[in-house]
Amino acid sequence: MDFMIEVKTVKDLYHNANYCQSCGSRMEIKHDREDKLRAICPACGFILYKNPIPAVAILALNENNEILLVKRLYEPRAGMWALPSGYIEIDKSPQENAIAEMKEETGLDGAIDHFIDWYYGYSPIYLRTLSIGFRMIIKGGKLEAGDDAEDARFFPLNSLPPLAFAAHKHFVKLETGIDSP
Repeated sequence: MDFMIEVKTVKDLYHNANYCQSCGSRMEIKHDREDKLRAICPACGFILYKNPIPAVAILALNENNEILLVKRLYEPRAGMWALPSGYIEIDKSPQENAIAEMKEETGLDGAIDHFIDWYYGYSPIYLRTLSIGFRMIIKGGKLEAGDDAEDARFFPLNSLPPLAFAAHKHFVKLETGIDSP
């Protein structure tokens, strides 16, 4: 099950956009120059756009054809297994971010093999995410949970634990042909 967040009106998207991040003035919900409702600062004209947050997910298999998963330490979905993943940092490309996330969460060094696909989904934090899946080749390092992972280990493809996110299930299905729980 993916995250489902009910948005009744566009105004609901901006319920917590109270103050301008540019000048600190009180934001107003009104129509912009494209006639779309947005949070706009009446003092400086700053427009807050609510866009999907980009993330990366990494699918890596070891020499035994087992998939690398991490057990999430923090919400959302703390305690559940997931592909190594994370939000894209502003100073990194998606590929650079995938390599960094792999190292941070698993202790393993990796290289991008290929792009798998993208997935548009829900997030309890940011409402919407745009996840980019990469297949990675493990190049070295030592497997150990790090960063925001409680555990990191390899699982046989025929006995995967339930995965935390629909995007990760999508990438696993596309790469392996297996419907993960």
